[in-house]
Amino acid sequence: MISGRALLLALLLPALVLLAVPFATLLGITPWTHFTLAYGDVPAVVVSLGYGVIALVIIVLIGLPVAWWLATSTRQGLLRKSIELLVLLPLMTPPLAMGILLISAFGPYSFLGEGLSALGVSVVNNPVAFVLAQIYGGLPYFIVTARSAFSAIPRGILEAGQTLGASPWQRFRLLALPLAASGLASAVALAWVRAIGEFGIVMIFAYFPQGMPVRLYTNLQNDGVDAVYTLLWVLLLVTLPIPLFCFMHSAKREKLR
Repeated sequence: MISGRALLLALLLPALVLLAVPFATLLGITPWTHFTLAYGDVPAVVVSLGYGVIALVIIVLIGLPVAWWLATSTRQGLLRKSIELLVLLPLMTPPLAMGILLISAFGPYSFLGEGLSALGVSVVNNPVAFVLAQIYGGLPYFIVTARSAFSAIPRGILEAGQTLGASPWQRFRLLALPLAASGLASAVALAWVRAIGEFGIVMIFAYFPQGMPVRLYTNLQNDGVDAVYTLLWVLLLVTLPIPLFCFMHSAKREKLR
């Protein structure tokens, strides 16, 4: 008779093997004897990291108020439904389609684009467009995850703070942020991964300056799959540490509870 532990392992194994195969393959197929970045890869790394940090800061600053309001507001009217729809629409829209929408909205021949052009501002294929593409790629994920983190806070704690005379800002800063720290860390990590790894939106809306995802694509097209492994490792190494740190931080907090 199969034990419960063996049955559980049998149920876990298919998913775990499926998830491990690509990374195990990468370890074996990487040309370690010629592990060097190709010409033009270093600027792509700098572009992705530099603008990714800017995009992440903006995502957190503008996303936190929305997530907090959605988690704590008791309104159920048209305003709430409209805000929830605005958050979910970019999340559900395929990245390539989102890139087309952005270039239609901000491109030089759009109404908004013509107004910006008259002011000498361009929002296509430049650093501003690149950061904007990363924001659209990461902001919805941050808001949804941060909202869940705030919603998990026992409402009684916030009400107790209000009873003791704490202002809304004090309740947010001294109670909500510490209590939701693990969930917010996950939101930041997810936004970072989405911003750095965004390809579809960037490909259409901000092909230049080239970041790592687009550079991987051009290397693959021009030089074949053997030319992409080093940059692929760099992409993984700059995206994975933040999620791993957040995971360990969350696990540590869970143990302390």
